[in-house]
Amino acid sequence: MGKQLLLIRHGKSDWGNSHISDFDRPLNARGLRNAPEMADRILKKDQVPQLLVSSPAVRALTTAKYFAEVWNKPLTQIQEETSIYEANVTALLNVLNKLSDKHDTAALFGHNPGLTEFANYLSSANLYNIPTCGTVLIEFPFEKWAQISHHTGNLLAFDFPKSADED
Repeated sequence: MGKQLLLIRHGKSDWGNSHISDFDRPLNARGLRNAPEMADRILKKDQVPQLLVSSPAVRALTTAKYFAEVWNKPLTQIQEETSIYEANVTALLNVLNKLSDKHDTAALFGHNPGLTEFANYLSSANLYNIPTCGTVLIEFPFEKWAQISHHTGNLLAFDFPKSADED
């Protein structure tokens, strides 16, 4: 059994309040709707990861909490990783390579453009954009997270909310 990584972009965020920092921006109504729906799809496919790692930014952490609830995982199990916020590929790979090998599956809740670039870096996915609340599942033929590097993964699934009002 190799490793499986689920990349999850945070849900759609609320731009209504211009006085709020980017870090503190909450999810909007659609983001709050999409998160449990996408979490449920993963549950139905029996692809729930063992480990949940999230950017501490409000919109990412809220998304992670919605997923955790649908997956019946205690919210205390969500590991916050500051470096995921505004992370580039190098920073994200660093987070991934340091994950505990006792977990074979992990979810990483983060942001664009970093997540889309990371998916393309890890596999030959060639994704143009991971939409909000989009999920990417990548499989690696390794026993250790530290062995993962450029183009060592295989894209298994790419999914996102396909609501009529998607932009």
